[in-house]
Amino acid sequence: MTGLRDANLRCIAFDADDTLWRNEEFYRGAHARFADLLADYAPLGGLRARLVAAETRNLGRYGFGIKGFTLSMIETAIEVTEGAVPASVISQIIDEGQEMLVHPVQLLPHVAEVLSALAAQYPLILITKGELLDQERKLAASGLGDHFRAVHIVSDKTEGVYARILSAEDVAPAEALMVGNSLRSDIVPMLEVGGWATHVPAALTWEYEQAEAPDHPRFTQVADLGALPALLGL
Repeated sequence: MTGLRDANLRCIAFDADDTLWRNEEFYRGAHARFADLLADYAPLGGLRARLVAAETRNLGRYGFGIKGFTLSMIETAIEVTEGAVPASVISQIIDEGQEMLVHPVQLLPHVAEVLSALAAQYPLILITKGELLDQERKLAASGLGDHFRAVHIVSDKTEGVYARILSAEDVAPAEALMVGNSLRSDIVPMLEVGGWATHVPAALTWEYEQAEAPDHPRFTQVADLGALPALLGL
């Protein structure tokens, strides 16, 4: 079976959140603080599930990112308290979202050295979904921007989105590798468009992004990003 070493790659694409830098753990912390805020006003059983359901339901309205998450926290607070949530709690929820928008960027292990090594061998591109301003802020703060020949910040990751990006980069799908932590967003649609995909599992994964690992000849998985160069034969 042909492996990545024999793939004749002309481009490697990377996801950002929870592939290059920490992200989901900050949302989990916000979930916990959200529960604390509502402790005196609503039963907490199933609160996380209700907030995740609101986030998922609102993706078509707000898209991915902290602003949509903040609005979903407000909506959930109103729902679970049957409209009794005080304005002071709403204010604290807004403060929570604003704090998330300025949180320092923390790179994951091996990221800086792996990108540096791969950029010397391949053109690298970044494909990340979320809010434009927040993703631009995180990329600038990460210090990784110079490694990428192109950055694509998209509202979602689908087969059509990958096809459009690869066409714009003048790369055939069979010549491109996508590296990311989300099976649903980074891996499956890239395989569907005809590309290669390497999964780098994160310590925490949002329920929406979870999926079954595909049984596919162009799919690989590594324990962490540090193992990627060896997988490519470097």
